[in-house]
Amino acid sequence: MKLKIKIVGSKVHYVGYRVFLLKHAMNLALPGLSTYNWEENGQQEVIALVEGNEARVTAFLQTVEKNKPKLAEVSKVTFEDYDGDVGRTSEVAMLFSFVQLDKAIPLLLDMRDDLKAVRKNTDMIPQISEDIKAVRKNTDTIPQISEDIKAVRKTTDATLDEIKGMREDIQPGYAMQFRQMQADVRVIKDRLGIA
Repeated sequence: MKLKIKIVGSKVHYVGYRVFLLKHAMNLALPGLSTYNWEENGQQEVIALVEGNEARVTAFLQTVEKNKPKLAEVSKVTFEDYDGDVGRTSEVAMLFSFVQLDKAIPLLLDMRDDLKAVRKNTDMIPQISEDIKAVRKNTDTIPQISEDIKAVRKTTDATLDEIKGMREDIQPGYAMQFRQMQADVRVIKDRLGIA
């Protein structure tokens, strides 16, 4: 028995439909299957030519009518008797393998190039390690810097007290404003975590 099955829809190309058909034909051990994409009246079509005993062809047709690839959008499935040549299912499987390999090779080459770029970037790791060591050496001076800051703070406090005294001599009311300003400075220092 031979059938020509036409699957029509807005999205039946490039959704894995022909591989889907091949898988089901192989599961049913159909000896003959040819598939191709077609477009007619603005609609995408997948044509499947099927050959085998009546029970298997009927089972295949039922599968095609009830199932579709996940991303496919099908509006109708029609079929008719067919009396032309039908290719061997095994030949279609081999062709699909070559087509998929043809798609995969450029992707694999891109991946290879990306891997080379990653390797090139990892060559800089020893230099980064040396930079980290240099930063660590510079951080060894932090205790001394901390002592220097404490000394400056002591001098600053003494200077502020001296200025306070001078201002009190100049303007008695100004001392109260200065004390408020000092309190504000202390609040800000506390918020910033400065002792």
